[in-house]
Amino acid sequence: MDVLSTTDYAALAWFVLAWFGFNIAVEYSPLKTLTLSSAMDDHRRRWMATMSARDVRIMDVGILNGLQQGTGFFASTSLLAIGGCFALLNSTERILQVATHLGLPASNAPVLWEVKVLGLTLIFAYAFFKFGWAYRLFNYTTILVGATPDITRDEPELPRLFAAEAGDLMVQAGVHFNRGQRAFFFSIGYLGWFVDPRLFAATTLAVLIVLCRRQFFSRARSVATSAHQLPSSPSMRAVGSKIETGSSNPFTG
Repeated sequence: MDVLSTTDYAALAWFVLAWFGFNIAVEYSPLKTLTLSSAMDDHRRRWMATMSARDVRIMDVGILNGLQQGTGFFASTSLLAIGGCFALLNSTERILQVATHLGLPASNAPVLWEVKVLGLTLIFAYAFFKFGWAYRLFNYTTILVGATPDITRDEPELPRLFAAEAGDLMVQAGVHFNRGQRAFFFSIGYLGWFVDPRLFAATTLAVLIVLCRRQFFSRARSVATSAHQLPSSPSMRAVGSKIETGSSNPFTG
């Protein structure tokens, strides 16, 4: 017996389409150059170019440590969320009793409830892997910063080459961190499914609208793109500005 109705399948398909579609739009389509993420990727590369011209890089390492700590926090939160989902599975009967008093449809379908919880668990598991990989990439970037040589007369271009590699690696870290955060955001929309599939579709749309606004129409994007009009350092002009990000798959990569 199929526990999912046609409305459930339709809402779930819309959820997957919205998630995949948004990832493709901001990472692979021509629209990616208009996003906040793309603007910040350019700033990451500019930062690394500026770093290569500094004699003392303690400040750069300190900022990278802060990025690592923030990423580690989200990874730990993902594990806690996964544990919470398993706790929900172990308390299905009690939760359905509460749902009965609240008049929620899930009270009549314990198997459907468990399927929904398992889906939520998979979302948080995906987020954990993305945050975990982003944490390692930030760590690797720190190593490259430490390995960047000082500018010398014999090899004046070598620090800039290291800066370009460090910038590309940091962009990759940002890509995976963003994917993990999107998983968190879409998990909020997923919660609507626990009440009704139509609400699930509506909450997914609400999350999609919020994410589109932040990437394309937010004040943060305006500030980030306006900053690109400021004069670049000589080292930044030498390194150039690549904008390719991410891997071939918007969910694994």
